[in-house]
Amino acid sequence: MAARGLMRFLASSPRGFGDLLAAELVALGATEVRERTLGVDFTGSVDVAYRACLESRVASRVFLEIARVRADSADALYGALRALPWSEHVDPDRTLACDFSGRHPAIHHTRFGAQRVKDAICDALREAHGHRPDIALERPAVRVHAHAHGAEVTVSIDLAGEGLHRRGYRERALEAPLRENVAAGLLLRAGWPALAADGAELLDPMCGSGTIVIEGALIAADRAPGLGREYFGFLGWKGHDAAAWSRVRAAAEARVRPHIGASPRLRGSDIDARAVQVARGNAARAGIAPWVDFVQAPLAEARPVTPRGLLCVNPPYGVRLEDRERARDLHRELGSVLRAHFAGWRAAVITGAPDLGVEIGLRAQRTHAVWNGAIECRLLRFDLAAGQVREFGRPRPLIDPARRDTPGARMFGNRLAKNAKRLGDWAAKAGIGCYRVYDADMPEYAFAIDLYTAADAPTRWAYVQEYAAPREIEAEAVRRRRSEALSVLPDVLALPESHIHLRTRRRTARGEQYEKEASRGEFHIVAEGGLRFRVNFTDYLDTGLFLDHRLTRARLRDAAARKRFLNLFAYTGSATVYAAAGRARTTTSVDLSRTYLDWAQENLAANALTGRQHRFIQADCREWLAEAARLGEQFDLVFLDPPTFSNSKRMQGVHDVQRDHAALIDAGMRVLAPGGLLVFSTNAQKFRLDPQVAERYDVRDITRATLPEDFARNSRIHTCFEIRAR
Repeated sequence: MAARGLMRFLASSPRGFGDLLAAELVALGATEVRERTLGVDFTGSVDVAYRACLESRVASRVFLEIARVRADSADALYGALRALPWSEHVDPDRTLACDFSGRHPAIHHTRFGAQRVKDAICDALREAHGHRPDIALERPAVRVHAHAHGAEVTVSIDLAGEGLHRRGYRERALEAPLRENVAAGLLLRAGWPALAADGAELLDPMCGSGTIVIEGALIAADRAPGLGREYFGFLGWKGHDAAAWSRVRAAAEARVRPHIGASPRLRGSDIDARAVQVARGNAARAGIAPWVDFVQAPLAEARPVTPRGLLCVNPPYGVRLEDRERARDLHRELGSVLRAHFAGWRAAVITGAPDLGVEIGLRAQRTHAVWNGAIECRLLRFDLAAGQVREFGRPRPLIDPARRDTPGARMFGNRLAKNAKRLGDWAAKAGIGCYRVYDADMPEYAFAIDLYTAADAPTRWAYVQEYAAPREIEAEAVRRRRSEALSVLPDVLALPESHIHLRTRRRTARGEQYEKEASRGEFHIVAEGGLRFRVNFTDYLDTGLFLDHRLTRARLRDAAARKRFLNLFAYTGSATVYAAAGRARTTTSVDLSRTYLDWAQENLAANALTGRQHRFIQADCREWLAEAARLGEQFDLVFLDPPTFSNSKRMQGVHDVQRDHAALIDAGMRVLAPGGLLVFSTNAQKFRLDPQVAERYDVRDITRATLPEDFARNSRIHTCFEIRAR
């Protein structure tokens, strides 16, 4: 703690709203406010912390920092924490809960870390008082949080005690509810406070349990979102200042506006009568029922009442495969309603499936990446004022025919034609419809060109990846060579220009296979190995089907019969499709991205491979493996194909395959059943297997056996090993 009553705090919020939280904290009196990866650091008195817990609309939790310790081992952490003055914070006659997060060199599971924190606190209090607090996982008197950044561990009191999104008004929620602080963040991001102050209208035409409308009413009434809560973590903390809390609460209550309009300007509608009933009950518990109106009505009947307003909506995005087309229809219908009836308004649409946003048919004025729990979403903001509505237009031409007769274009065209003839004959004989036809054969034309053939028609597409040129190459030379190469593609490959797609891939040691590029949502079905796969040429850096793994997938199919198959970093599930087709007893696909897991599920469905025996788990593979090992889960066949590098905001820390592969393999081997096989693959160009892996396990390098003919010129495209227990 700092001197003169000032203390250090960290407030967390849903990802994508950190700047809004920082602005709130400044308005609440915080100083030294700094936005961090995991939240917002700030300094203030206990009054400021109480105001943050009570009045912040986007905060998830507020932590009071009590110590920072350095501990290289679990025992060292225990010793450092036991030495802290816990009697100043925890009453041994009451209850306690402990949490642990972050990445520590010796603590690989958060539950184990929390156990060591709990042991240290309880042992210290038992030594001081002769007894220790009981453990209560739900609503303890005090919740202690330890966060590791390497060996540095920050120890805090969780002043919220439980998520601040729990306002106390939502006793019933429908499927896939929007968290309350996420709903408030959307409204703040969309400018609702200023619109509300100016008398504008708020409408949610697919309101579900009413969260967006209720949060909008709380903002319009200047009602602190925490006034309906009965529980805060600081109430059982021994350092709690009851007088300060009374002052803060009284000031918030006095500021509530007694009314926000003669008639409801905040409206919600839903086609589901049960949803409307739930929304009305939630509004009553929130104390804002007189100011809002919920009615049963379909989206098509949504209409404005006032000339200006904000339409804010969280449309369904089809988590289940059978709901996907309905979700697309709703997004299209939403776009039609906005264009036809809401001129002069603003709109804010959050979608958990970014590819659905394009179905609205309008270009967003602003797009924001935000998270609702573990789900990455996009907030699309539209300005529907006259002259501001922008619909999607035609793309610029990719091909410049005037370049076809240049010497460079003719030289490149000749090489490509030779490759296309040789590899085309090979592919036809082998029954392969998707293959690489060119891979930087001429260094000055640094492209990878893949051909894809539709599963049910002779339609073909070319997917062209341009390797970014070194900085010393002049930009004009790069543009000229690109134009020359692209100019000959339609003639040489016998393709219309609309079937040629270009992407730029940077040559780095760290790869980028999961990067999102656009949101057009155009998918095609192609065939490989007698199976069907959905591919996308416009929205991602990769198409969804890694062609260099063709033989690896075939080996997995051959090995999968009656096996329990685990696909880690599953991406779009192509390996899972092969294993399922090989009669695997069960399949489990784990990936951090909900979008890719949905894609994987659709790939299995495209091959009539559905059922409860196929699991799709959204999780950080490293954390999931630790939990699976603790629970005793076992698999007979494991495919481990991690990205070369990832710094996703949804995972703890940074993943580098060269540095981390040994630990990943160890974790995979801990869930491998006796006699099982783990297949490890990586596309890292300079990968070297850790010698200790070969010492611990029976390792066989199968790289050459998994290198397809069309990738023979690039022997470093991937490295692959079969690993068994000794």
